[in-house]
Amino acid sequence: MKTRFSLLTALLLFSPGFATAADASKPNIILILADDWGWGDLACHGHPYVKTPNIDRLAAEGTDFSHFTVASGVCSPSRTAIMTGHFPARYNIDGHFAWVPSNAKRNMPDWLDTKAPTLPRFLQQGGYATAHFGKWHLANNMIPDSPLPSEYGYDSYGAFNCAGEQMPVHEDANRTIAFIKKSHHEEKPFFINLWLHEPHTPFHTLPKYEWRFRSIEKEADRIYASVLSHADDRIGQVLRTLDDLKLTENTLVIFTSDNGPARAARPTKLELQYDTATGAGWGIGAAKGITGGRKGYKSALFEGGIGVPFIARWPGNIPAGKVDDTSLISAVDILPTFCSIAGVTLPASYSPDGVSQVEALMGKKTSMREKPLFWKMATPWPVQKSKPYHWVSWAIVDQNWKLMSNRDSTYLELYDIEADPYEKNDLKNQQPEVVKHLLAKLALWKKTLPPKPSGNVFSAERAAKH
Repeated sequence: MKTRFSLLTALLLFSPGFATAADASKPNIILILADDWGWGDLACHGHPYVKTPNIDRLAAEGTDFSHFTVASGVCSPSRTAIMTGHFPARYNIDGHFAWVPSNAKRNMPDWLDTKAPTLPRFLQQGGYATAHFGKWHLANNMIPDSPLPSEYGYDSYGAFNCAGEQMPVHEDANRTIAFIKKSHHEEKPFFINLWLHEPHTPFHTLPKYEWRFRSIEKEADRIYASVLSHADDRIGQVLRTLDDLKLTENTLVIFTSDNGPARAARPTKLELQYDTATGAGWGIGAAKGITGGRKGYKSALFEGGIGVPFIARWPGNIPAGKVDDTSLISAVDILPTFCSIAGVTLPASYSPDGVSQVEALMGKKTSMREKPLFWKMATPWPVQKSKPYHWVSWAIVDQNWKLMSNRDSTYLELYDIEADPYEKNDLKNQQPEVVKHLLAKLALWKKTLPPKPSGNVFSAERAAKH
């Protein structure tokens, strides 16, 4: 039986030479990462018909952070930030991994470099059993020679959107539960990525869950609610396993999303679609995600695209039933935060873009974030009428200010993100000195970015075409 974890004790006792002695007090960590789950797509955030009792339980027993942002408005770069603690632009990962010609056209690699510093590898070296179950998308199933998740520091995995066999999307919880039981039997602390498919298209519905929402008149709403409910049920299965094994108090559980909800740019007919990684399901016409009033959706760098749920539970350590609407936490903070909690010392050669947010998680930090955040995305200009919030190519958040720019900085918007989280009041004309200051910081950051991908990150298919 693992003893109750004491953060101070672990940080004092842990060193690489005493990994075995410290293992007994290390907390388990489960990172639940949904796919396109909007901030407003939770019952505890006021959704009118979606039911999420298990995620609501995490919020009731933990802290709900209102100002968490991911590092991109789309999947692959967002996940890169979580894995590496770096802004994804440092790896030229500015969009989702697709097939090789598309990656090459966008000056992207074909996968995340296996030599990149990664969270699972750091934790693995610190004595953790590590696993990944669910969506991968740090490569693509259409690139058969891309590295498997096992090459990034995982002891075990089952995944889709990767090379090799595609795990059925609804097997994520079963595989997670089996790994929890195995690690508990072996008396090893565990770190698990539970990366859900929901609510990404295609929507893979089951009759049980559509029946649960049979009173909803519109089929698209019924479909959307059913897939979220199915995901919530699987999360509940994992939470009950922790309860049964008496691991709840010694396990940090995080629920978040890789970006904001997807929405069709115009009215779209409800039709079936097929995905080579996950199979057949309903298409974008069933996407009904909401952002809780934030501007924009998936692919945007407005808050609707990057501001997502972040709920953290760790009984006895993280305050229960609290809503934190002041702490600004980023996806690049996850790696240093988890390593700090686990007592894992980061290599001197590693310089994260994020910071440890242990004090914020524990409800002890009230000061403003000191390290700025940066974003880069390939976006069109001028503004498209069907996508009014998808023009931002560059963004910086520094203290309470958020500056957004189009591709060549001919158009800017400035917001006081602390006072105006819904980005209603553009202050660029009232605050010219702030704009100048932030543009200078953004220019310096741009100079640190590589002009093209490097390392062993290209498929043989790309080499064959040159």
